Amino acid sequence: MKIKIINNCFFTAIILRSIFPFQQLKAQQNLKATIVERPPTNDINSFYVSNKKPLEPLVFIKLPVGNIKPEGWILKYLELQRDGLTGNLGEISAWLEKKNNAWFSGTGKGGHGWEEVPYWLKGYGDLGYILNDKSIIDETKLWLEKVFESQRPDGFFGPGEVVRNEKNQIVKIPDLWPNMIMLWCLQSYYEYSNDKRVIPFITKYFHWQSMVPDSILLKTYWENSRGGDNLYSIYWLYDHTGEKSLLDLGTKIFRNTANWDQKNNLPNWHNVNIAQCFREPATYYMQAKDSSLLKATYNDFHLVRNIYGQMPGGMFGADENARKGYTDPRQAVETCGMVEQMASDEILSGITGDPMWADNCEDVAFNTYPAAVMPDFRGLRYLTAPNMVISDDKNHSPGIQNAGPFLTMNPFSSRCCQHNHSQGWPYYEEHLWMATPDNGIAAMMYNSSDVSVKIGDKKGQTVILKQRTNYPFDEKVTIQVNTSSPVNFPLYLRIPRWCNNATVSVNGKPLTLEAKPSSYIRLKNKWKQGDVIQLSLPMHLYLQLWTENKNSVSVNYGPLTFSLKIKEYYQQVSSKASAIGDSKWQPEADQSKWPAYNIYPASMWNYGLELNSSPLSEQFEIIKKPWPESNFPFTQNDVPIMIKAKGKLIPEWTLDKYGLCGVLPQSPVGVHTQEQNIELIPMGAARLRISAFPVVKKSRENEL
Repeated sequence: MKIKIINNCFFTAIILRSIFPFQQLKAQQNLKATIVERPPTNDINSFYVSNKKPLEPLVFIKLPVGNIKPEGWILKYLELQRDGLTGNLGEISAWLEKKNNAWFSGTGKGGHGWEEVPYWLKGYGDLGYILNDKSIIDETKLWLEKVFESQRPDGFFGPGEVVRNEKNQIVKIPDLWPNMIMLWCLQSYYEYSNDKRVIPFITKYFHWQSMVPDSILLKTYWENSRGGDNLYSIYWLYDHTGEKSLLDLGTKIFRNTANWDQKNNLPNWHNVNIAQCFREPATYYMQAKDSSLLKATYNDFHLVRNIYGQMPGGMFGADENARKGYTDPRQAVETCGMVEQMASDEILSGITGDPMWADNCEDVAFNTYPAAVMPDFRGLRYLTAPNMVISDDKNHSPGIQNAGPFLTMNPFSSRCCQHNHSQGWPYYEEHLWMATPDNGIAAMMYNSSDVSVKIGDKKGQTVILKQRTNYPFDEKVTIQVNTSSPVNFPLYLRIPRWCNNATVSVNGKPLTLEAKPSSYIRLKNKWKQGDVIQLSLPMHLYLQLWTENKNSVSVNYGPLTFSLKIKEYYQQVSSKASAIGDSKWQPEADQSKWPAYNIYPASMWNYGLELNSSPLSEQFEIIKKPWPESNFPFTQNDVPIMIKAKGKLIPEWTLDKYGLCGVLPQSPVGVHTQEQNIELIPMGAARLRISAFPVVKKSRENEL
């Protein structure tokens, strides 16, 4: 492979010594290294709350929020989120205005109060806990105090009223969907604070739920689709209390939730519902232990992607709903759908232990989600697509399903994504490391971070593991052990599906292992202060052929997908005038502080890739650049890696009558334009992008 190194100082010994002031190290003599498909689940973790019997044991266990401290680019991203839209949404969104807010009244009464407050609080609070930001934590507590205050004597809480008849029987209930989100807020708050009010509060609420007749439970659209979120909270409470009646409630909720266990169909095709609800059968599998339920979640995942997901980035085309005939990579997905898919992947990693879920989470997190927000995190767009060459406030329906300004970068839009985006990076950060049933720890998704974890034998010992890496832009991961005394525990390292020939060394000594893709390296050792594990995940170029989308291809290097570098022209527009129709903002919201932007292409975008039968190493040139001083690699100027390729303009491939990137031409495409050098950058840094390329014929060839 032809690789040009502009700055070759990544992870040299000098840098490692400056980061880790460790002593001269020697190989551990009692180290046992093996390759496993999953950690064993015959034990129960002694230190962290996991599934109680009879629930199926978790393979990986989420650590309490705050146990993982971010470093590197994920810390920078969280700081941008804090200083940007998430941290300041309270001064913009009318839905977060406290006056006349049913979530802030303490009684459930008010002029507004649905999903927006808990959506925002779900990520906002966790962001504060992760960054130990007092102002965010204090603001979160203000809202949660009102939630506690809102609980009625019968156990119901939040907006709305429960109607009973003369016999005190429940005959009408409010929509339970927003309460499902608020339960997750309370769970995170409990992990962080150990506030003794949380458990009895949720217990009382679920006792109320158990009294609701099936005839009126989960009957409206959103709550019916998303009952799996309620089910997940039931199991969370059961794992803390062991109250058997909760399992009966779990069966009741599953019975009344939309059927996500259909062989070749889904109960509905709304993109957020799909990304969020397909995990519901696997959630109930933990109680029912029916393998067909676990299979149903996999079936749902693959069903959608086989039809609407023939495109890069880990998602699928469903700009509001997946629609027959709309399968081109110009079809987009909501920002809500991205963060819900990431959450599903993280949860399913724990339930199944299958590395594919962490792979897919990284695919969405690295390639799709970053381009959905402004680089300074002060605006987002409702819809983002793999092939997207214009991002403006025009109406592009029915090319996209919704009519209105759904493609502009706007901090004032909309009711859902404007608030729900907040969970994406905090939840990702919370799942970088996960505990294992054998009192070990797993590096699930690689990112610079420090994890404080109780580990080892039944007595346990707190250990801090320091991970340093520029992954996914670099293939080296270094982990240092910090412990007050030697401690015996297993460390698991996930090997991604794209990685062949992964290698690992301990204290400078390479280990002889044949690490398979989609497996885990298990290192069982009596670890001591200063031990260093170095993991190498060799990245290589590979193409993904999308046969169902005109034989287009995407270019990948390790976990990164690459897009055409299109010069981006940003035009500032009115945040209020360009907001989606259901958006509302506070009267004093200052749009000069929170501008919206249309993004237009300032260079040609309609290129096809020129490919031939030569090795990819001869067709592409990888360029590595110094790590950006900003510590933020998701902008065109600061990407630390790019690819040079050959392409040709395809004149007939233009914007269509709806103002969208035209549907892909069938590859291979015969053209007579001149061969040109083109640049590809990581997909996540390209807010305008072509990520699924047509293939053009090379002049002397008739075939690919």
